[in-house]
Amino acid sequence: MAKKEVKVTEEQKKETKTAKTIQAEEKVTAKATTEKKPATKKTETEKKPATKKTETEKKPATKKTETEKKPEKKTATEKSGKKDAEKKVSEKKTSEKNVSEKKTTGKKIDKKIAEAPEIAAGDLKFDVTPVKSVLFVASEANPYLGSGGLADVIGSLPKTLAANGKYDVRVVMPLYGDISDKYRSQMRFLMNFNVPLAWRNQYCGVFSLKADGVTFYFIDNEYYFKRSGLYGFYDDGERFAYFSKAALEMMIHLDYYPEILHCHDWQTALSVVYLKTLYANRYGYDHIKALFTIHNIEYQGKYGYDCLGDLFGLPESVKPALDYDGCLNLMKGAIQFSDRFSTVSRMYANEIKNPFFAHGLQYAICENEFKLTGILNGIDETVYNPETDEKLFRNYSADDTSGKAVCKKELQKMLGLPEKDDAPLISIISRLVPAKGLDLVKCVIEELLAENVQVVILGKGEGDYEDYFRMLADRYSGKCRAIIAYNKDLASKIYSASDIFLMPSKQEPCGLSQMIACRYGAVPVVRATGGLFDSISPYNNDMRNGGNGFVFGNYNAHEMLYVIKDAVYTFGNKDEWRGIMKRAMTTDFSWKKSSGEYEKLYDNMLGEIR
Repeated sequence: MAKKEVKVTEEQKKETKTAKTIQAEEKVTAKATTEKKPATKKTETEKKPATKKTETEKKPATKKTETEKKPEKKTATEKSGKKDAEKKVSEKKTSEKNVSEKKTTGKKIDKKIAEAPEIAAGDLKFDVTPVKSVLFVASEANPYLGSGGLADVIGSLPKTLAANGKYDVRVVMPLYGDISDKYRSQMRFLMNFNVPLAWRNQYCGVFSLKADGVTFYFIDNEYYFKRSGLYGFYDDGERFAYFSKAALEMMIHLDYYPEILHCHDWQTALSVVYLKTLYANRYGYDHIKALFTIHNIEYQGKYGYDCLGDLFGLPESVKPALDYDGCLNLMKGAIQFSDRFSTVSRMYANEIKNPFFAHGLQYAICENEFKLTGILNGIDETVYNPETDEKLFRNYSADDTSGKAVCKKELQKMLGLPEKDDAPLISIISRLVPAKGLDLVKCVIEELLAENVQVVILGKGEGDYEDYFRMLADRYSGKCRAIIAYNKDLASKIYSASDIFLMPSKQEPCGLSQMIACRYGAVPVVRATGGLFDSISPYNNDMRNGGNGFVFGNYNAHEMLYVIKDAVYTFGNKDEWRGIMKRAMTTDFSWKKSSGEYEKLYDNMLGEIR
């Protein structure tokens, strides 16, 4: 019993000693603290037990308030062990000071965070189990705003990683003018600061919200982002250089330094370059590992040499890493500086070593292929689910597909097509651009329409394709419809009504449409390229006893037509077709498997420094 009492007294002394050390205005070393007079410590311990108790009783609310006010401090527990001790002392010192001394907007921020702590910047409650931290830097994300597959990935992958409980997952994206009030009303203003970019010093506001366990940060600058649309502006280079820099500057003000910086496509390539050059030796940044993911290598971010210093604010010493084929290539720079880089399917990772697929970047790819990994994207199966999708005319499942027949009949009514059960409905839902294989479609679609089929096209893109499909729909009004637009609600209705989904891409890094089509029981006909090769197994092989779709290999119009006709013929055998359709609907395209591969990649990257 005496031993126990002595132990407690020593612990109390240690606590008192630590409290005194933290409250000190001047830094003291651990050794100096140890050498303090024991009499003084004892006197203070004996003299102030009531005070200590009073503070404990008096300040639980204050402590809670501080946690709610400044949740960003939580991130100190998520950093490497080397920095924990230093950060703990710094944080407790800062909590003793007036918040306004740190930020001019401190009071306003604190009030908002106190009102809605669940969506605050740093979030959160202290965890006993250490988690790894990853920050996604992306130019778009669903459901906030998107233009294609990238937005789907950033809307799905982070929340899957967060659900595993191993990661503190956050996302930063621009606060575009087109983001709806529905989401803006959920955001909370956190802070503002200036971002140095070459000779510019630009305002940056940071807003935040939390959804599905993921904290989203939105970079606010109306000059760059309060426009209609995401891309295609004359100053896109400057806009996304600013965004890439702001994503790094934000860390200082949030006191949040992730272990992994995961950047996506050329719009965020400069975040990798800045991290490994301008920020390489700065406190907090030196331990961050960079992963760069290529979603579409066709768009690389090419700019003239004069942009290096004047626009991007980079020194001449960085030029060789970005120099490629007579210009600055931002994607090439990210490949060079990243710790690892990846693509969105295994096949595509191999294809981009080839000049046909690499769009001129094959030499940089091959030089760095030791860092390259291909991970197939997934889809959010809670969103793309025919059993629960409210946009459908009738819900159905893989076990009971009777509702799919209703969906087909209702879509035929809506589009003014004959209500025919025996004619397979073939759909194309796509951007109308050459990479989607539409030249093959133009070559043979009139031969296809001579068969007992119906064709529906939904999409928007280049004018030549738009005009052609309008003309085709007019000429074959009883068999073909073309809707030159993109409408998500209508897309879901078409997926659910379709018997066959055509996706003859010339190049397809991953593709999500074929996965969505499978979920809705629209059997895909695809070309064996990129993610189409990785996700669709051919029924039209010698055995014809498995597979979730039909596949052709060569970029050849009549080879495609032959495979489509095979699918149309197979459709006539209801039992056989039902088996293919069920296999398609039950194929696992969730993010569970893919997120596990990303976890392995993250762990591998972090293992290099642990």
